[in-house]
Amino acid sequence: MDYLDEYLDHLVVERGLSRNSVEAYSHDLCRFFSWLDGAGPETVKREDLRVYMGWLREQGISPRSVARAMSAVRGYYRYLAEEELIEEDPTELLDRPKLSKCLPDVLSKEEMEKLLKSPDPEVAEGMRDRAMLELLYAAGLRVTELINLSLNDVDLQTEVVRVVGKGDKERLVPMGENASHWIRSYLDKARKELAKGNGGAALFLSRRGKSITRQAVWYRIKHYSMAAGIKGKISPHTFRHSFATHLLEGGADLRSVQAMLGHADISSTQIYTHVDIKNLKEQYEQFHPRAIA
Repeated sequence: MDYLDEYLDHLVVERGLSRNSVEAYSHDLCRFFSWLDGAGPETVKREDLRVYMGWLREQGISPRSVARAMSAVRGYYRYLAEEELIEEDPTELLDRPKLSKCLPDVLSKEEMEKLLKSPDPEVAEGMRDRAMLELLYAAGLRVTELINLSLNDVDLQTEVVRVVGKGDKERLVPMGENASHWIRSYLDKARKELAKGNGGAALFLSRRGKSITRQAVWYRIKHYSMAAGIKGKISPHTFRHSFATHLLEGGADLRSVQAMLGHADISSTQIYTHVDIKNLKEQYEQFHPRAIA
């Protein structure tokens, strides 16, 4: 017996993981069991897992996906050991796959300003898009968090948005005057037109009056980045990266940025300090008398 169903229930009930995360774990573990070819998980040794990592790489799977797959296997065996379903955890001293840390794509403040001004607020969809882009940047939201916002999640008086993030964890994030202004304008002038007499509780609506989709947000951002003449790959997550980087460049505390992003571990937030160091190096080379020989 592999206890997979019990482990997936544990991820939902005990750890509060989202449906997408649990599905990813399930996919990775099913591939692992297929590779075992009928051998029970209790028979696996550390060397078998090293062979499995090598097999994953041979399939052309990216280093990041290999790391995620092995993370799923580690979590599974940790669960089996804690429940005393196996005598020894074979992943305990297993080397973690090495990952090169890629710095996230970040827009300059000038590029972000051009992108935010690209939608046409004279039409309902343009007004909606301006409000969406302003909020993405102002609060550092994930695209899923954005499309799941309801009317009750934004408090325009206190200029705070209530966000339900990964693992259904709630956080309150300031959104500032600009985002509040455009959301208010969207609610006053455009949402009713898009709702077509319905619309439900969703904050951002499509032209059909339904909650806007993740794909639609991606498409709109791609459209506006081209209109603004911004080169390079731009995605909803670029707004989140830019949000964090610009805060740190302005002197924000790392722990505060962590709380606003909804990161459980500060190591996830520390990637942005690597982005900020580029700015620090430019300042150093410009002003320090010994920077250049």
